[in-house]
Amino acid sequence: MPETFTPESKVRDVVEGLGARGRELLAKHGYEVGEGFVDVLSQYQTLDHAARTERLRDVDSLLRELNSSA
Repeated sequence: MPETFTPESKVRDVVEGLGARGRELLAKHGYEVGEGFVDVLSQYQTLDHAARTERLRDVDSLLRELNSSA
């Protein structure tokens, strides 16, 4: 798990690093991971890219929450 999450962190890093808590935070910000990453490419998507493609809301707030629980 990275010391801190950044906009360049991958969705996979969040899920693998924080497990259920990471999934919950992603969902809270609009990103549904699903079971086993149905879309294999999405797991390698950066948080920044997910925000730019409107799959993720308020990436700055998400990063604060991720890093406070990391």
